[in-house]
Amino acid sequence: MSAHSTPLHLYKWLIAVPFLGISTILIGVPLILLSLLGFGDFGSRTLAALWARLNSQVLGMAVNIEGLEYLDSDRSYVVTANHWSQLDILLIYGYLPIELKWVMKQELRKVPIVGAACAAMGHIIIDRSDSAQAVKSIQKAGKKLVNGMCVIFFPEGTRAQPGEVLKFKKGAFRLAIDLELPILPLTLHGTDRMLPTGTLDWQPGRVKLQIHSPIETNGLTKADVDRLCQQTEHLVRESLTSSSQARTIGVADA
Repeated sequence: MSAHSTPLHLYKWLIAVPFLGISTILIGVPLILLSLLGFGDFGSRTLAALWARLNSQVLGMAVNIEGLEYLDSDRSYVVTANHWSQLDILLIYGYLPIELKWVMKQELRKVPIVGAACAAMGHIIIDRSDSAQAVKSIQKAGKKLVNGMCVIFFPEGTRAQPGEVLKFKKGAFRLAIDLELPILPLTLHGTDRMLPTGTLDWQPGRVKLQIHSPIETNGLTKADVDRLCQQTEHLVRESLTSSSQARTIGVADA
């Protein structure tokens, strides 16, 4: 069904968008208060995850999760994911069962309630115009990455166009090596078809959260940052290529 069809258009503006606004207020305000009382991590894994899952369902996101067997709840990871859509946040926050601190651009602080909630929960907000300060913010957050607390990066740095993967930046991989934490690569499939970057032309669809085997960093040095970055980027590209070929074969067989 096209996003421009009348039933879906009405659903979008009369149900989905109002639900997003109302749920953000009803969940976001208590989440801010809970975080200010010192329970930000609890609020993140409960209320924030609930907000993401509810809105993904209202938007018609049918989720398939692959690779849960690779997760160890007692380990901390530096998580990386390709970035295609605003829906990526709902997919990861709602369906990846680990505790996360997000690395977020400073501009998101301006989003009503969401920005305040993220800051209160202790997510890592960086000023990309000040690289030295951004590095300090990430290094400071690294001290929290113990006992299963993880940090997630979109190493492309911004949302890519549908079907594309931008060159990965090195920050996540440098941090993983510095802290001797494994990289946990994610490949997100299908969010670019539901809500492509640069548009609000949303439509329901199937998505997949693919969790890859962790890449260990023990014994690696700064000289290995480039190789680790390229290895992870290649893994994501290969996964997306395989998925695209499978869909093409499926269509041809149909």
